Amino acid sequence: MTVTDTPWTPLRNPVFRMLWLAVLASNAGTWMQTVGAQWLVVHEPDAATWTSLVQAVTTLPVLLFALPSGTIADALDRRRLLLGVQLGLFVVAATLTALAALDHLDPPLLLVFTFLLGVGQALTLPSWQAVIPEVVPHDQLPSASALGAVNTNLARSAGPAVGGLLVAQFGSAVVFGLNALSFAIFALVLLRWRRPSRPPTGHAERFGSALRAGERYVRWSPVVRRILGRVLLFVLPGSVIWALLPVVARQELGMGAQGYGILLAALGIGAIAGALLMPRARRLLSTNLMIVSTGLVYGLALLVVALVPHVIAVIPALVLAGLAWMMLVSRMNAAMQLFLPNWVRARALAIYQLVFAGGQAAGALLWGQFASAFGLDHAFATAAALMLAGLLLVRVWPVHTHENDDNTPAVYWPEPHLMYQPGLEDGPILISASYRVRPENVTAFTAAMQRVRGSRLRTGATQWGLFRDGEAPDTFVEVYLVPTWDEHLRQHEGRLTETDEQSEQQAVALADSPPTVTHLLAATTRTEP
Repeated sequence: MTVTDTPWTPLRNPVFRMLWLAVLASNAGTWMQTVGAQWLVVHEPDAATWTSLVQAVTTLPVLLFALPSGTIADALDRRRLLLGVQLGLFVVAATLTALAALDHLDPPLLLVFTFLLGVGQALTLPSWQAVIPEVVPHDQLPSASALGAVNTNLARSAGPAVGGLLVAQFGSAVVFGLNALSFAIFALVLLRWRRPSRPPTGHAERFGSALRAGERYVRWSPVVRRILGRVLLFVLPGSVIWALLPVVARQELGMGAQGYGILLAALGIGAIAGALLMPRARRLLSTNLMIVSTGLVYGLALLVVALVPHVIAVIPALVLAGLAWMMLVSRMNAAMQLFLPNWVRARALAIYQLVFAGGQAAGALLWGQFASAFGLDHAFATAAALMLAGLLLVRVWPVHTHENDDNTPAVYWPEPHLMYQPGLEDGPILISASYRVRPENVTAFTAAMQRVRGSRLRTGATQWGLFRDGEAPDTFVEVYLVPTWDEHLRQHEGRLTETDEQSEQQAVALADSPPTVTHLLAATTRTEP
């Protein structure tokens, strides 16, 4: 491997390095805050429920705001959006610090502030992940995407570890204050970054239609759907550790806040080891082998916590769990980054975060209630069984990442010239394309058109069909419905990719000539002038 091919090469880019370190500090501060919040309520009578509620309200905002945030990030200047959110988070975290220092923070009020911080994180994540391809060259994007996932998971493990040690020595107010400081640092870095001005790409997309376009893209992208499904199958049972580890430390192992910090440090060491092993694992293991390997390791770690509740066994198990969590989540996140085209990247990554955090929130609530009813050992054993059972689906539902697809924007459709010009919001629009296909090419043509179908539906169409003319059997007519003229123009102007163009060319090559295209406008669109 040459120097330019190393997984750490993007960190040589000063802008990426500066932003990466700022995000690491911010993410670590957020997880330190979570530890401080969980330890404040671990002494409550129903500790398992309270600690799981803290975890739930941390991630629940992603369910509510991630997709709108991703839509906004695709439409606005991502630097300014990130800067405004960090300043707001600083104010919230500073207020929380003051209340904790003055001992005016009861559990319900703590949950309110934790939720507000979660809202800020929901607004931050899609913008940050969508920014990565803007600051590194395209050939470094795989490494940069992986480093973005490494960042998140290092913070997820190392942040709580450091937070636990600080809580033991100084109390929760200190970690709340450090969290506020991390937001201030991120804001300062964003102020120093001068994002290059970009030429206008036309009129802004309306929020509602942009939201629906992002949802359609994910719905009609099998690659994205399978990545999301695999993440959910891993996170739902895997969240038992993040939700209940404070209770394990106190009730099962008899440890205080410092001991809890040691357990979290074990997770952090595992995550760092996973980051170091990722480049080699990526070369040696296919995506599906990575899924099976990490699932087995994580499931066995959960079984150790359930069946051998002793520090000498639990700490190595947590190291392995941190390693497996890092490697699986990093691989899935990088696969998303590499696959997504720029026009929908933030929205699709927001849906990824929605699934990820939603799985954690649902898992936290589930395992908190389960542990209260049946005990911690049964909760961890059941989670392990679910984790291992999910691996059985890999053979029948494998993940194909298509990392070699070219999602560079491709503007290859000719500009439509109509005698009757619709308004941007007029619709629906029915587009038809007629092909003449020789009998010997019919089977291959219809198969090729199925790939075209996916392209149309991902980029704006709501319905698609391929029909054969009964009076002229060699004539095939493709029809698809687009909600508005604006949606169709966006297909012309940048939503299609090089891979879409290749799929379309393969179908056209099987016809006798390029298709004849017509645009049918709704008769009730407008009154004639």
